[in-house]
Amino acid sequence: MGKIIALANQKGGVGKTTTAINLAASLATLEKKVLLVDADPQANASSGLGVDINQVECSLYECIIDDSIDVLDAIYTTDIEGLDIIPSHINLVGAEIEMLNIENRERVISRLLKKVKNDYDYILIDCSPSLGLITVNSLTAADVVIIPVQCEYFALEGITKLLNTIKIIKSKLNPKLEIEGFLLTMYDSRLRLANQIYDEVKRHFQELVFKTVIQRNVKLSESPSHGLPAILYDAESTGAKNYLALAGEIITKDKK
Repeated sequence: MGKIIALANQKGGVGKTTTAINLAASLATLEKKVLLVDADPQANASSGLGVDINQVECSLYECIIDDSIDVLDAIYTTDIEGLDIIPSHINLVGAEIEMLNIENRERVISRLLKKVKNDYDYILIDCSPSLGLITVNSLTAADVVIIPVQCEYFALEGITKLLNTIKIIKSKLNPKLEIEGFLLTMYDSRLRLANQIYDEVKRHFQELVFKTVIQRNVKLSESPSHGLPAILYDAESTGAKNYLALAGEIITKDKK
């Protein structure tokens, strides 16, 4: 039975999509069967794994608005063995309005993933940087949520809003939803501010903060433009090693 992990933060630029791509690739490298669901209309996770958006005939958008479409038709393989993807499309921007007439509209993604949940060890959902209906759908479908937090001044701003949304979804739509952890990204140990943010997040959320920290790394920024996760672009890079460590941490936690 696959574990569904949503990666969410309505604040953009915190390393959410980078985490989705590289965590998915690292889990697959550690011989897990992984599906990445790109639920962000910007489709960066799709292009970051080498999917040509213009060639995609069936994306998450089609699955959401047309219930006659089989979700299996939207699953594409990637260059990493064991890692599949359901790509996104810019049309997903308008899907929220089109979904208004759908019955039980908060559970559309949940119903889609139910069909494939047993085929994977992990299903990762890259949420869009908003708290709209698609993100609500993603959190309703998920077992747990990972919240990437950038090590910068406004890091904790907006987290309260996200935590509030998670609380509402937990009480009304998905009682099993839990926070898997807060992931500190773009960490630069040389900066006093980064260390202050780390200490503050740790003080606030304690055991919920991942031991693994994602350091600032040029290779992580470069790899998506080549349509590759860091582990294929440069396996020896700090970024690739950080995400492998994160994947290992999650797998170890699940064994307990």
